[in-house]
Amino acid sequence: MFKLMVVTDRKRVSRPLTETVRLALEGGADAVQLREGDLPTQELHHLALELRKITRDAGAKLIINQRADVALAVEADGVHLGWRSLSIKDVRELCPFGPEASGSRDGKKLLVGISCHDAMQLHSAEEARADYALLGPVFPTPSKEGRVAPIGLETFRTLASGAKIPIIAIGGITAQNAGQARQAGAAGVAAISAIVAAQDPRVAARSLLG
Repeated sequence: MFKLMVVTDRKRVSRPLTETVRLALEGGADAVQLREGDLPTQELHHLALELRKITRDAGAKLIINQRADVALAVEADGVHLGWRSLSIKDVRELCPFGPEASGSRDGKKLLVGISCHDAMQLHSAEEARADYALLGPVFPTPSKEGRVAPIGLETFRTLASGAKIPIIAIGGITAQNAGQARQAGAAGVAAISAIVAAQDPRVAARSLLG
C-alpha cells in the first residue's frame, strides 16, 4: 500500500500544482490523490491527464477523488470516496475491473478507497471490501476545523491495530508526527499542506518519509 499519498489542493500551492506533484514524487511519494472537486469537469479531466502522465512516469499511483468517470477516462489507478459519495458497491458495479471481472482491463484492479473518521465507518469500509481507508483526522488540521474533531493518536492506534484493510493516516500530518502515525499502525500517511504548501515539495516528501 502507499507509503506517502499527496492529496492535492491547488489553492494552497506555492508553485504550479503539476510541478508540486512532480517534485513530491521525486522526493519519494508513491501516490497522488487528485482532489479538486470545485473544478469544472473539462478542467478536472485535463488536470487528471497531466497528473496521469507524471505519476506513470514516476511509477506512482493516481487516485481520483469522488469522480469515477474521470478515473476511468484517464485510466487512473483508483477512486477515493467520502461518506457522501457513491457507495463502494456502486463504484465496483460501475467500474467492474479486476482479475475476477469480465471487464478486466489487462487484469488491473481499480482501487477503491474511502475516508473514515470512526470505528463504525471503518467497519463499514471493511464490510464493503474497500482496498484501503484514510483514517483521521489524526491531529488538528485547518481543513477539518469545526467539521470533524481529531481522533487522536491513541484512538488511531486502537482502530488501526484491529483493521482488516490497510490504514493510511491523514489529518495534520507533518514531518514531526508522521513517524508517530506509522508506529501507531499506519501503513502509510497522506498529507496536503505539508507538501503542497512547501517551498520544496521534494524535501517535504523526504521529511515525511523519515
